[in-house]
Amino acid sequence: MANPWLKKNPFMSMWLSAANATAGSLRGRATAEGKRQATTMMTAATKQVLDAWTGALLPAPAKKTTTRKRKRR
Repeated sequence: MANPWLKKNPFMSMWLSAANATAGSLRGRATAEGKRQATTMMTAATKQVLDAWTGALLPAPAKKTTTRKRKRR
């Protein structure tokens, strides 16, 4: 006698296919977001390093002098 638990179940197959498709979609979105965040962090770090190195090479910016404007009557 064949075991009824080993028979193919079309409803289980459809449910697992849908769950697998959903999991794949979520995994793709999570991976894309991780790549975007990594790119943003690398860009920010590169900018900070370049600003630090080029800041030492450039002369200090001149101080702004404060001038008073005349009031109009």
